[in-house]
Amino acid sequence: MGGTHLKGDAELSSALRGELVEGLRAAGELTDPRWRRAFAEVPRELFVPVYYVGVVGGYQRLSGDDPDPLRHESWLVGAYADEPLATHVRDGELISSSSQPSLMAKMLAALNFQDGHTALEIGTGTGYNAALLAHRLGDGKVTTVDLDPELTGPARAHLAEAGFRPEVVTGDGAYGCPWRAPFDRILATCAITRVPPAWLAQTRHDGLVLAPLATGLIALRVKDATHAEGRFLRTPAYFVPLRGGAPAPVPRVRGLPWRLLQSDRFRFLLALTAGALDPGDAHQLWRGLGRPGRERYGISVAGDAQWSWLDHPDGPYRWSLGAPGPRGAGVSPGAA
Repeated sequence: MGGTHLKGDAELSSALRGELVEGLRAAGELTDPRWRRAFAEVPRELFVPVYYVGVVGGYQRLSGDDPDPLRHESWLVGAYADEPLATHVRDGELISSSSQPSLMAKMLAALNFQDGHTALEIGTGTGYNAALLAHRLGDGKVTTVDLDPELTGPARAHLAEAGFRPEVVTGDGAYGCPWRAPFDRILATCAITRVPPAWLAQTRHDGLVLAPLATGLIALRVKDATHAEGRFLRTPAYFVPLRGGAPAPVPRVRGLPWRLLQSDRFRFLLALTAGALDPGDAHQLWRGLGRPGRERYGISVAGDAQWSWLDHPDGPYRWSLGAPGPRGAGVSPGAA
């Protein structure tokens, strides 16, 4: 991070990491001591030398290079808040962010990593999550992919400064990383509308794929190269979309009560079934079945067919995830 540290940063950073880990542990996260060590020992501030926070009228830029001691301290303290941090904005569009640490902890725990496992991360972002993976698994077991060399270049440098050297690849994450496959776990930190076929093909039998979809997190158990099935985690999840993929359909919600649209559970059903279920019918279904939460829904993949479902894959409530996208053999790493 070059000249971003001022006197006393190391002590404050260590104390802030300890507070973050203790807060996550008290909330029921980080039950695995190996993940506690990773969060306690990987300095998040190395990966967010600049980030933006919302203020009245726009955004405030916080930087580790700020010469003002108070603003510099605000940057460092903010780096350890249990909040997502906007790190790259281009033409008013959020390109990348550092995810909320408690959500990262939930996702890493859900993947049930074991010693010796290999991991592919789709969406390198700042590199912080890749550093946590490398701390737990070792550099050689971790591959991380992002489309934008403006992200992978700095992420690679941040990782090296933190003492980690996983494989950082510039390429389209929808195609995975075939020359590093197979993987025991694939983790996406960007939202998808369908499961890319390459991800299943590059996952070992009985491996796991975890990805944000429809404001939730789907955990898929891979049966073979074209079949997978799993349920959503209970927790909400809002991520930057996978760039280059199909945009998520936007449901038309005219005529629905305003209060209903404030329900996170109902908005999840709307997002999951957009284009396949009329919002009015979704409302009747949701009320009739007891206002189900995310954990009652799942996704099945069988070749080109992908569908979401409520309670059971072969039950009466199933909705297509849409038309399949183009297949691809893979991508070559770009110059980063």
